Amino acid sequence: MMGRLEGRTAIVTGGGRGIGRGVAKLLAQEGANVVVNDYGVKVDGTQPDSGPAAEVVEEIRKAGGKAVPNFDTVATVDGGENLIKAALDNFGRLDILVNVAGILRDRMIFNMSEQEWDDVIAVHLKGHFCTTKPASILMRQQRYGRIINFSSISGLGGLPGQSNYGAAKAGIAGFTRVVARDLGRYGVTCNVIAPGAATRMTATIPQNTGQLRARAGTAPVVAEPRPSSVPSMREPEYVAPMTVFLACDEAWNINGKIFHVAGGRISLAHEETAMRQITKNGMWTID
Repeated sequence: MMGRLEGRTAIVTGGGRGIGRGVAKLLAQEGANVVVNDYGVKVDGTQPDSGPAAEVVEEIRKAGGKAVPNFDTVATVDGGENLIKAALDNFGRLDILVNVAGILRDRMIFNMSEQEWDDVIAVHLKGHFCTTKPASILMRQQRYGRIINFSSISGLGGLPGQSNYGAAKAGIAGFTRVVARDLGRYGVTCNVIAPGAATRMTATIPQNTGQLRARAGTAPVVAEPRPSSVPSMREPEYVAPMTVFLACDEAWNINGKIFHVAGGRISLAHEETAMRQITKNGMWTID
């Protein structure tokens, strides 16, 4: 039995671990050729390592799928272009782009350095541009494409110590809406997922910001220790099915939407709209 994505080619950034790993494996299971991209860095973006991407590729191949690794950073234009080229060189086409790659540099705003701000924005927000720009050229020409971006429930909600991360993730939501309008007429959809999952990023929150979040009642969801035989609804693999569905032909009429995906729950988020308003004839005064 053929998978839903037989003959399609997909790129997954951040595909070596966590959510990206689950997405890459499910795409391959559904028949897609997969370029597993991962710069292989630690959560803070340091110490690149080719191991994570290579390991996922090996898992996919052992299961009978087709995949190749890519180790470029998405934080540069050259890296994004090299990634698209890898798909074309290995599989001759590109149909699906899934932007998952991310890092954390949590710090309260009064302590945050310019470098910490720039690095997070570069990987998350600029990283989406660096891959989407060259991919959009191909998808526009072929009149088909699926782009699935990743924001964050915690990023959109706003948590202490994450001004850089929150700004990037909110920016990705806005970026997605505009790209959806830019490309929709060409048969290309662009949607964004804001996942709630227990990953290595949620598990490495600095102690000082964690305490502040606890006081504010905004602590992120972190996996509780549990016996290995008991499944967790917060496993990153729970995010993969919705992601892969958006990559399928059946999702042709879903465009520019934000989905919250956490465990077994999928929610469609409304765009920001005015909740209440008051009007008057003439200009308002401060009185």
